[in-house]
Order: sequence, then structure tokens, then C-alpha cells
Amino acid sequence: MADDRPSGDFGTLDFVTAFLTVADRQHKIAWPKLRIGETRLETLLVLIGLVVLAIPVTLIALLVGHSRLRRRVEQLEAQINALVSGDALASLQPEQDAPAPQPMAEEQVHSPGPWDAPKRQEDESAEDVNTEAATPAIVFRHDRFAALGAWLRENWFYAVSALSLALAGIFLVQYGVENGLLPPAARVFAALGFGSVLIIGGEVLRRRFGDDEAVATAYLPSVFSGAGLVTLFGAILSARQLYGLIGAETALAGMVVVAFVGLVLGWFHGPLLAAVGLIGAFAAPFLVGGASDDPSWLYAYFLLVAVLGLGIDTVRRWAWISVLTLVGVYAANLLLISGAPNTEPGYLVATTVLALLATAIPVRRVWPDHAGRMMSQVIRNPRTRPWPEFPTRLAAGAIAASAAILSWHWADSAAEFWLGVCLLSVLLLALLLWAKDAPALQDLTVLPATGLVFFVASHGLEYGAVLRSFTDTYAETPEADFPMAATALVALGALMSILMAWRSFRANQYSAIWAGGAVILAPALAIALELGWHPAKVIGAYAWALHAIVLAILMVVLAGRFGRADGDDRMRAALATLSALSCLVFACVIVLSSAALTIALVASIVAAAALDRRFTLPQMSWFIWAGVFTVTVRLVLDPGLDWANAAPVPEMAMVYGAATLGFVAGWWLLRPLQRPVAALLLESAAWATGGILLSLLLLRWLEGFGEGGADNSHWGLGLLAVIWLLLAFAQVQRFGLGGKLNYARYVLAAFFAGHGVFRLTLALTDQNPLLNPNADPVLGPPVLNTLVLAYLVPALTIGFSAWRIKDMPKQIRLASYAIAGALIAVWFGLTIRHVWQGAAGMFEGNGVTQPELYTYTLVLLLVGAVLFYQSLARGSDVMRKAGLVVIGLAVAKVFLIDIAGLGGLIRVFSLLALGLGLAGLAWLNRWAKLRHSPHGPEPLDH
Repeated sequence: MADDRPSGDFGTLDFVTAFLTVADRQHKIAWPKLRIGETRLETLLVLIGLVVLAIPVTLIALLVGHSRLRRRVEQLEAQINALVSGDALASLQPEQDAPAPQPMAEEQVHSPGPWDAPKRQEDESAEDVNTEAATPAIVFRHDRFAALGAWLRENWFYAVSALSLALAGIFLVQYGVENGLLPPAARVFAALGFGSVLIIGGEVLRRRFGDDEAVATAYLPSVFSGAGLVTLFGAILSARQLYGLIGAETALAGMVVVAFVGLVLGWFHGPLLAAVGLIGAFAAPFLVGGASDDPSWLYAYFLLVAVLGLGIDTVRRWAWISVLTLVGVYAANLLLISGAPNTEPGYLVATTVLALLATAIPVRRVWPDHAGRMMSQVIRNPRTRPWPEFPTRLAAGAIAASAAILSWHWADSAAEFWLGVCLLSVLLLALLLWAKDAPALQDLTVLPATGLVFFVASHGLEYGAVLRSFTDTYAETPEADFPMAATALVALGALMSILMAWRSFRANQYSAIWAGGAVILAPALAIALELGWHPAKVIGAYAWALHAIVLAILMVVLAGRFGRADGDDRMRAALATLSALSCLVFACVIVLSSAALTIALVASIVAAAALDRRFTLPQMSWFIWAGVFTVTVRLVLDPGLDWANAAPVPEMAMVYGAATLGFVAGWWLLRPLQRPVAALLLESAAWATGGILLSLLLLRWLEGFGEGGADNSHWGLGLLAVIWLLLAFAQVQRFGLGGKLNYARYVLAAFFAGHGVFRLTLALTDQNPLLNPNADPVLGPPVLNTLVLAYLVPALTIGFSAWRIKDMPKQIRLASYAIAGALIAVWFGLTIRHVWQGAAGMFEGNGVTQPELYTYTLVLLLVGAVLFYQSLARGSDVMRKAGLVVIGLAVAKVFLIDIAGLGGLIRVFSLLALGLGLAGLAWLNRWAKLRHSPHGPEPLDH
């Protein structure tokens, strides 16, 4: 008989023949002289194969017999012990009076059938029901894994037996008579017969002896029936995939029949059969092997197995069977797509259908009606109880996995891209329309929605096939039709937003959240297109901006509908208004220049404040917050200060001036309302932006007076330090808002202050004309010169900000005053030197003149006197100590420096000024004490 094995296949006969040949040659075995014909040898091998197949069955029979014998021995020992102890009558009376076998037989006859409701749902006591309601089925628990491990340690031979029988059935069709004794059709029928015998044997055992743990035949019916199901699946797969005897349609129909048989058997036999059947059904296609140009039909097979597993579990409620089913289908699909990449469309479709099956089958509803808690409620607070029902958790896992697969896969062609978009849209539409009566699934809508936005954006960033087709439209054919890809995607987002708004109108709970999704999805999809695709480069800026304007109109319509429906509760109307403003800003981003865009953003902030004042929409504060942040980023970073230093002065002044006036206008509009957050944001931004504007104007004005500039002059560094310090104090002012965002404000304040301190340090050291002879010279007349901009203006900025911000932390306030005082002292010293030495003599290597040295003494005495007087007038101990420190410095300077460095009358005048100054301060101190003392002057002896 012809051998129809594939060429190069090393079968069982080849192996045995080779083994015998090697043994004969190496060990000189004396075989009988009678030659065995090839046919007789093949028959002998077949018999050997049948013996191998019978080994598991024999082992099981021996185990059953041993178990029965052990139980009988235990019963006999118990009866003997009872007789010895004198309790024979008490132990034998129940056996004589109670008809024990009848209830057991009756229970076996009336075991749960396919149409009986599970005992767990109807037959439990009230206490059990309440316990189940309080703690729904949790599959992945430590005690469940521990119980599984204990069962496997005790009953591992059942699992090995099931595996052995299943492999025997599969290898029967593939390798059992591979030498050509039987044609492929006969092999398939043999496997079908073997599987049927196993199923029938398992059913006979279940009906005759039972299948619970109290009998010796426990788990055996499940072992036989499960192995039979796997064998039937393997036979049909071999007929299709290995031998090509049937078509895909016939194979699928056959597997439907087998799955139905497995569904019925699973209801009877229990979870072990379901697990064996499922694992074997998933493994069968990979064990059978074979080759196919288009194995896409296997995805339908795996979906059929999913229906089998979920169908069994939806009646019996074992929970972990459904989890095993989903894990197995996802894993099998992944293995199949890894080996056959050309089946990716089928893989994506199967992934979507699997999520829908996992949603519908566990609740046994065509229209899902999942009730109870949502997954987001548990994620937000993991300790909350009770958990969502198991069907809800199962649907959440499947939808999350399918949405992740669909959104992360890479489309190699435009058709595959649109397939991904359609499948994500189907998943989203299913949750919006099909699951509209399932409140527990509401929060899952965010998964396919987010996946759709990510999928569209990522295929733009990676320059995918559909983007290439879109961008090359006019490059290759200037007369080509208008490319509709971006328009179609925006229209899809608008449709989804409308459906979410519809859900918001009919929702009893979370209507505002549905409205938020409605006003976010379409603009988010348009922004994803802008970031990844840049449609304006293809269809033009104005045409692309028109899409954003249409979305703004849609949001205005929704705002009107929400406003009429809600009355005084204007949350949904405010959300739609925010979205409309955002769409208009998006249109401005597309068509306007950098400067015009910043002004437009400021105008939108003022409009938001005006809308809040007119219609009382507190949610406008969110837009104001985002707007202030965006405008600040544009003023400082992008295009930022670099643009401000290079742009024409009128344009720069217009942008920063408009921002300052806009912040002030928004703050004024919100004054009658209770909007502390938005008001504080606008106030701090107005102070910061106004100071930045003045600094930039001074910076640009002084650039024409010398060779120095913003980066390499003491006055340029001082003005830049002012800008960064104003930004830092704006964040410090917002510390009072509190909340988790304060951590970000701390970081920003430290970042901005670090920039300012760094530039001040450069101005004090590297670019200080006193320390560096190559530093830019001081510009301007005495006192009113660039030293003011470099040191006095930063000092006044720091001191004024510390005084203005009432809620500033005490440590920051004291540090600010100390830094301001130090900068003022530096400015005083440099100004005095500039008065006496001029710009050319600022370097310390030129020495110090006597009038300059004397002036320092007088200024120190004057400053000390002012501080001392203010301390007495205000009762400030800090100012008194500061005055004493300054006076002490003046005294030390006179005795340590002036006496040695001064000569003639200047030395006399210096000592005279010191003596008179100290005498005057002593009198001032005495006078202040007498004036403030209620008892008059104190006695001299005190």
C-alpha cells in the first residue's frame, strides 16, 4: 500500500527499523533465521501501538480496583473495631433501617441537566446567598491556588491520564498507522471512533457509579470524556489541516457539533471536564501540525471554543473556567498570528468578537445588562466593597485586552489601518449602544475611545501607509480629488461625541461624565491628527481650521441643549462651552502666527471669565487655569524669551502688554464671584507678566548703548534675573491654593528661582565691574546708571514681592529680605565707587581714594541711624539688631581702615563724624525710652 507520508518524515516504522539494524550491527544479536515479512512486521507494530494506547486505560482500571478494595478494607476495619468495643448494634442499626443506596441513586438520576438552573443560584440558603453577594467570585486568590496545588499533588494521575488519552487520540490519526496500512480517511474515522468511545465510556461511568468525590470513580468520567472531546477536535482538524479531506466550512460545522457535545457534557460532569476539554481544544491545532496557505479559519475555531467554555461557565458558575477560556483564546490567537503574519486581519476581527462574546455570554443576554459596581470604583479605592460582579470583571478584562491589541498593532497597509479604526469603532459603538442597559460597563467606554485616539496619532507619527497616501495626494497629482482621510476621522469623532451626548441625556447617573466624554473625544481625535498627520500641509491651514470650527459649532449646539435641559445645574453646559472655546483656540493655532496666537489665547481667557460672570459657570476656571499655564509657557519658553529678544520691539511689547492687560481684565471680571483659584492665578500672572514686560523693554532699550547684551553684561543678567524671579514668586503666591499640585509648584518655584539666582551670581562675580576688568562698563550718569538695573531692581523686586505676598512662608520671606538687603548694600557700594571713580575706575585694582573711603563711613552711619530710629519707632527688635550691626561695621571700619588709610583733615572728620553719630544715637535711644515710658525717666542708679 502506498505511503502517503510527507517526504522526509521519520515515522514510527523507520525508527524501529533503524533501531533493529543498529542493534544487529553493534551487538551481533542472533535474530531468528525465519525472516518476518514487511506486512507482518507492520501488523506487529500496530499491535504494539494498541498495547501502548491501552496502558493508560489499564492503569486507571487498576487504580479504580485498588481504590474500591481499600475502601472495603477500611469499612471492614471500622466494623471490627465497633464489634470489639461493644457497639455492634449501634453501628449496624443504620445499615439495617436506613435505605442508604436509594437517596444516592435518586440523586444520581436527578443530577443537574443542561436546562436546570444551577444550585448556586436557587438552592442555597439565605446565609450562603448573602455571603456570595458580599464577596463575589474572585478567581485569582491564594487559597484557590493552594487548593489547586493540593488537588494536583493528590490526584496528579488523573491529569496525566487525561493528557495521555488525549495525545493517544491525536497521534492515532497522525502517526498511529502512518506506514500506510490505512488511508487518511480511515485514520480520521478511527480517531473519531476512539474519541466517541472515550466519551461514551465516561458517560457510562458517570451514570453507573457517579462522579463526585465520595465514590471511587471520582473524576474518571471527566477524564475519559475530556480526552474524547480533544480527540474529536484533533480528528476534525487533521482531516482539514493535515490531509485536506474536508473544507473549512465542513470542518467548522463539525467542530460546532463537537463544541455542542462538550457544552452538554460540561454541564453534567463538572469543571475538570471543562478544563481538560478547553486545554485540549486549544492545543489540538498545534499538536496536529500540517500546513495551510490561509489558516485564518482557525480564528473561528478558537472563537467556537470560547463559546464552549463561556457557555459551560454561564450555567455552572465556576468562574475560573471563563478565565481559562479567555486566556487560552488570546494565547492561541497570539501563537497563530506569530506563525502566520498574513492572517492579521482575521486576528484583529477575532480579537474584537472575543470581547463581545465575553460581554454577552456570562450574563446570558443578547443585550447586556450588567448591574452593580463599576471597575473604576474599585481602581479608585481598592479597599471598597463589594467588588463588581464576576461578569463585569470578565468583560472589563476582555475589553481592555482587545482594545490594547487593536490600538497597539501596526497596520502595514491603508486597508489594515481602516480595519483597525473600524474595529475600535465597533467596540466603542457596542459599549455606547449595545450595552446601553449595562450600567456597570459605562466606565469601560474610555478604553476603546482612548485606543482609537492613540491608534490614529501613532500611525501619523510613524508615517504609516495611510498617511503616505494622504500626504502624497497633491505631491504626485496636483489635480487629485480632495483627500478625505482626515475629514472622515474627524467626522467619526463627531459621531462618537454625539452618541456620548445621547447617553448623557438618557443617563440617570454620571450624566456629567458622559457629557465630558462627548466634549472631549472629537477634539482629542482632531488634535491627534494635528500632532501626527499635520493635515494643514496637505489640505491647507484654512481648510483644516474649518474642521476645528465645525467642531466648535457642534459643541455650542450641545451647550445649548444641555443648558435647556439642566436649568440651574450648568455643569454639562459649562463642559460643552469649554470644549467650544478649546476648538476655537485650536483653529487659531492652525492659522495664526506666533504672536497672534498668544494674543488669541489671552482673548480666550478673558472670554472664559466673561462667560463665567454672565452665566455663572464655575467650570470656566479650569479653562482659565489651562490658559494661564499655556500663555506663560509661550511667553517664557516657546517661543519665549529668545523670541522676545529678537522680535521687533513693538510686536514684542504688544504681545506681553496684551497678556498683562488680559490677565488684569480677567481678574477684574472675576472679582464679584467666588473664584479664589482663578483670581489668584490671574493676579500672580499679571504681576509676573507686567514685570517681565518692563524688564524686556529696559533690556531692549539698553542694547543700543553698548556692546553688552542680555547674556554678557551685568545689567542684562540683572534684568533676566528679575524675569525668572518674578516667575518664581508667582508660583510662591500660588502656594496658598494647596492641593497635590503644590508639589509641582514647589518644583517650578525652585526651577525659576534657581535660574534667577544663577544670573544674579554671574552679575555679582563674573560680570561685576569691580571684580572683572573686562566686564562691560557701567552705562549712564552717577546713581542713575546700569548698576541700578543690575542690583537695585532685583533687590526691589525681591523685597516688594516678599512684602506683597501675604501668605508667603516665613522662611522664604526672611531669606528674601536678607537677599534684598545684601543686593542693596552691593548697589550702594558700587554706586559710591562709580561716583568717585567713574566707569573707567570701577575695577578694584585701581585702589580706593580717601573721599570714597570717607563716604562709605558716612553711608554706614546714616543707614545704621535710619535702621535704629525705625526700630525704636516701630518697636522692631529685628531692625534694632540690624542697625546695631551696621553701626558696628562703621565703628570697625573707622578704627581698622580709616585711621590707617585716611590722612589730614579727612581722618579728623571721620573720627568726628563717628563720635557725633554715636552720641546722637545714644541721645535718640534715651529720648525714645523716655517718650514711651509711662512712669517718666528712670532713676540714674538703675
